[in-house]
Parts: sequence; C-alpha cells; structure tokens
Amino acid sequence: MPDYTLAASQFVRLLEIMARLRSPDGCPWDREQTIDTLKPFVLEETYEVLEAIDRHDHHALREELGDFLFQAVFLAQLEAEAGYFTIADSIDAIADKLVRRHPHVYARESEGGPITSAGQVRTRWEEIKAQEPGHTDTPKTLLGGIAAALPSLLRAHHIGVRAASVGFDWTRTSDVIDKIQEEVDELREAVGGDAPDDLDRLDRSGRAEEEMGDLFFAMANLSRKLGIEPETALRKANEKFTGRFTAMERAIAASGRTMRDMTIEELEAEWQRIKNHKDHKDHE
Repeated sequence: MPDYTLAASQFVRLLEIMARLRSPDGCPWDREQTIDTLKPFVLEETYEVLEAIDRHDHHALREELGDFLFQAVFLAQLEAEAGYFTIADSIDAIADKLVRRHPHVYARESEGGPITSAGQVRTRWEEIKAQEPGHTDTPKTLLGGIAAALPSLLRAHHIGVRAASVGFDWTRTSDVIDKIQEEVDELREAVGGDAPDDLDRLDRSGRAEEEMGDLFFAMANLSRKLGIEPETALRKANEKFTGRFTAMERAIAASGRTMRDMTIEELEAEWQRIKNHKDHKDHE
C-alpha cells in the first residue's frame, strides 16, 4: 500500500491556506467570491487540464491539476462557511460512491454475473447509478442525472451511453452511419436548393436547425460506438484547423498578399500546400 502521508499533509496545508485567504485578515479578492463568481474559473481550469492532457504535457498537467483541486477546495470552503457541507463530506461521498459502484472489486457482487470487461463495468455502473436515490422527491430517470450544463456534444455522448446501458442502441456501427446519411439527406431537403447568397434567408430556428441537431446527435453516437469521446475529437480537430489556417495566413502575409484579395481557388491551393507540408513533417 502506498504511503499517502505526504499527500495528506499537503492537502491539509492547502485547506489551511484556503481558510487563511478567506479569513478577516486574508485576501480581499478571495473574501468577495461566491460559488457563482467561481463558475468561470472552474470551467477555465477544467479546460486547461484537458489541454495539458491533449499535449501529454506532464509538467503542465501537474500544475493544472493543482489549480483544478484548488477550485474544488475553494467551493467547499464557501459551502462550509454557509453551513452546508465541508470538503470532508465531499470526499466521503465520492469514496462511498466508488465502493458502491464497484461491487465486483469490493466483494459485493450481486445479480448479473461476473464482470470481465470494461464494457460490462460501464453497464453495471449505469445500472447502479439509475437505482440510487435522488436528492429530490422526483423519481429518478436514467437520463435525468446527466448535467444540462455539459457541452452539448459531450451531453449527447452521455445520453447515448445511458440509453445503450439498457439495450436501446444500434446493433452495428454501420447502422449509425446509415442514420447519419439519413440525417444528411433530411438536412439537404430542409436547406433546399438555396444558392449561397440566399442562405441568410433560411429559417434557422425551424426545420434546418432541427435537422442539424439530429445530425450532430447521430454523429455523437457514432463516435461513442467507435470508442471515441466526441468532445476531445472535435477539440483536436479545432486545434488542427487553427494551426493550418494560421500557417496559411502567415505564409500569405509573408508573400505580400492578403487573404481577402485572393480567390477561393487560390486560397484552397495554399491550404493544400500547407496541409501537405504539415502532414509530411508530422510523419517524419
């Protein structure tokens, strides 16, 4: 068993620093914060952790995890001051939850037979989660526990996972691809034959928007079937496009031209040149 003494002492030190910052002789800025004002910082630190993971930058991840942990401690400090709960309550709750949702590890295996794969673990996790009592008198539903504040693509992924845990899923990956093609056809029909100059006249709050949403949802489910987390995949695609576009922009500027003065054919040719160059370097 690893010795967690150092981690425990450092965590206590962080709690003491947090309490000092919030004390009457502490930091004026920290004393002004509320759980609502901390929301953007929680979100920012979350994405900085994800960015460090994407880069496999272990030094940055060490720092970002510390910042992320601080936000959790900060929120718990505010809740403790208000008399709701302490950080110890939060730690106790997650420890109990992990034991409860891993009966195959903690020798509490019940119905359903032995678990031998990660997929079975995920299914059993969702089944146990659905059976847990909620915090309100409203009956808990399978999809009700998915946070509405999640990024929509990630939420679509989790909705698909929950639905699949009770067998409501496509049998084959190819079936999802067929569904995507169906949604593309329906979106094409909704858009109609509008020329590019007429696109602004589309009723974007009507059928086109609905069909676009259906297409995104189907694509999120294909990503799930392929074992790909869609938010991560899209974030990487965004970074790839940003890198190539920025390289193209700089190359055009260095040649004395401006992007606005170039034709779409010229821009596409430059894009392909940058793309091929970067792809070649990536494979060296």
